[in-house]
Amino acid sequence: MHPLLVRIAIALATRTVFQPDEYFQALEPAHHAVFGYGDLTWEWCAARPIRSIIYPAINLPIFWALKVTGLHKVDAFLIAAPKVLHGALAAGTDIGVGRLARRTLGTDYVETAVFLSLTNLFNTLALSRSLSNSLETSLSSIAFAYYPWDASPNMSPSVMYNRRNLLKAILFSALACMVRPTNAVIWLFLYGKLLWSLRGYKTLASAFLRDLTGILLSALSVLFVVDTVYYRRPILTPLNFILTNFSSIPLFYGSNPWHYYLTQALPILCATSLPFVLHGVYTTVKARHSPTRNVALQTMLATIVWFISVYSFAGHKEWRFIHPILPLLQIFAAKSLVELCHSGQKRIPASKKKSRISPKKPGVQALTFSLPIRKEHFLFLLLTIPASLYVVLGYCSAPISVLSYIRSLPLPSTALPNSSMPFTDTIGFLMPCHSTPGQAYIHRPVLTEVPGRMWSLGCEPPLNVSDLSTYHDQTDVFYQSPKRYIEKHFPSSVDPAFPPSPFPRSLPGQVGEQDWKHEWPRHLIMFGELLKDEYGVKELFEEKGYREVWKRGREWEGEGTKTGGVRVWRWDPQ
Repeated sequence: MHPLLVRIAIALATRTVFQPDEYFQALEPAHHAVFGYGDLTWEWCAARPIRSIIYPAINLPIFWALKVTGLHKVDAFLIAAPKVLHGALAAGTDIGVGRLARRTLGTDYVETAVFLSLTNLFNTLALSRSLSNSLETSLSSIAFAYYPWDASPNMSPSVMYNRRNLLKAILFSALACMVRPTNAVIWLFLYGKLLWSLRGYKTLASAFLRDLTGILLSALSVLFVVDTVYYRRPILTPLNFILTNFSSIPLFYGSNPWHYYLTQALPILCATSLPFVLHGVYTTVKARHSPTRNVALQTMLATIVWFISVYSFAGHKEWRFIHPILPLLQIFAAKSLVELCHSGQKRIPASKKKSRISPKKPGVQALTFSLPIRKEHFLFLLLTIPASLYVVLGYCSAPISVLSYIRSLPLPSTALPNSSMPFTDTIGFLMPCHSTPGQAYIHRPVLTEVPGRMWSLGCEPPLNVSDLSTYHDQTDVFYQSPKRYIEKHFPSSVDPAFPPSPFPRSLPGQVGEQDWKHEWPRHLIMFGELLKDEYGVKELFEEKGYREVWKRGREWEGEGTKTGGVRVWRWDPQ
């Protein structure tokens, strides 16, 4: 099956949450730009914004077309259309991996490499989502496919320097860096190595530097112009992004040990292909002094080591941050699988293989005949399929499903100022910030016409605060003692008119504990964890007249305060 169809199918089937960034750093800014409302986080509203509109902008044509045609009123179209786009972009990774395998290993390895990419658990989980890391991975994969991996001072310059391919590599790598500035770590190494290989050919080295500099300056110029138009003031977001990441702010989102990428991220990214990745790396290292050594694979291995080493210096680490090197790891796995299949046996010509395939037996044997790998390896790799289905269809799907409850409310498209019927369907999220998608999935402007009609807890990072040990955001303050928070920041009784909350959360960029002021909403949305006896709020809700009307999710899914499924309690005094 073509990668494009697979990735779009995965994107459309995905109904679980993974990272808030897939909504609030991609879809939500685009929705805000087109429809005029949405939840913009501190990264977009701080004095020095760190996000470029470049990545969210790929969603602008989709939302604009839906708005012009009126199809945005159909919730299914609003949610599915961006998914189709990001699924299609995700296929670039599989296509890039196949081309990379053909260039560095040979035609016999292409199908295996693409198979590894299509069945990879982490690709299934993350690649088709609207995460900037996912597009970064696709663009990097395509750039990898055009980069001269076997370049060395001993190679003929006519073979090593193909300007047409090199321009494509530079272009796609520049796009990857525009999406994620930290992607430059990869290309600083690779282009530095290429320049070193060309040091004996000054004319070619100068031509390469001119092309590289020209595209780099063009990319920075586009970023500067587009972001200046969006923010309505001169701004260079990559610089702000880098400066912020060198501060203590990333540590606010968690700190990890130096070996995190080696001991946790790599096993998760590779999953069942990990043994074959390690074997492929081993055989490459073992043959490093052999006259028949594969220079391309050695360059790949050096790139992986460089990338992980640099990223390991950062305090805050996440699996997805090293997603762009997964295609390189899969090349080593493909090398191992094919060579293990052919070791100790005579290779059967392709024509004879085809003649032995029985069209009446579409089982595992028929499936594996086109792949030059052993059947037991094939079955071992497929052990991730049940997990892939679960992370796409089941695990933590309630934070997505609960939005259907909001969309099902009989809300007017807009609140008429002279209407005799006041707006009373106010909504409050008593859960960690950004636990659910925002208006890109809800798409109800009436909830944003008046601030405080729909609110959630904030989690603003400690901007300009150096001591993280004493800093607490609104979510921290709430979960330290939910009952005390409610008694302090909520009125003693419920107003049946359900007025909007005057100050329910900190404004983006507003740090530290504030004098938050809530009104009781008609609908309260929370994780089941909050209803445990130890928090003491369940009885409080019942005393105020709230009753549970909606429940989804399994008790054990999630982590920390995000367990227990998602519940909706509505004010319904009896």
